[in-house]
Amino acid sequence: MKKRSLDALERPDIETFKSQKKEEVVIILDNVRSLHNVGSIFRTADAFSIAALYLCGITGKPPHKEIHKTALGATESVYWQYFEKISDAINYIKSKGYTVYIIEQTDASMNLIDFMPQENTKMAFVFGNEVHGVSDEALEQADYALEIPQLGTKHSFNVAVCTGIILWDYFIKTKSRH
Repeated sequence: MKKRSLDALERPDIETFKSQKKEEVVIILDNVRSLHNVGSIFRTADAFSIAALYLCGITGKPPHKEIHKTALGATESVYWQYFEKISDAINYIKSKGYTVYIIEQTDASMNLIDFMPQENTKMAFVFGNEVHGVSDEALEQADYALEIPQLGTKHSFNVAVCTGIILWDYFIKTKSRH
């Protein structure tokens, strides 16, 4: 066994990638404070070819060297937009026909194991602050809440890890249909 070279992976260049059809999935970051987390989420968004990444509130935005350090160029390939208020981002995405899922532990959260994305449904996943989770504004506007099952003593995953888990789950469940 040997590692494949970058050329052997045959990844598209940035301009080709930007013009390719994207998954009808949007990520919304609600006051994510760590620039490294933001950069990591950009990179994950690129990997899963999502439609857009919306940055809200105190969430850092490119260009920034700390975001760039973990994004490794994904700030150039992933469409992103900044909204001062999370409510504006959610209102905007709902006007485009997206269903909004917050990733949060609530009294009405659906276990991710039981979640099955509906075919031909546009989905927006909202991820919150590393300490406080999603804001009350996002909670009030969400259509649904999803919760990742956990077995340990900590009550949450790192937000970048959580984003990867949610997108992988979405990818596996939607791609297995084809």
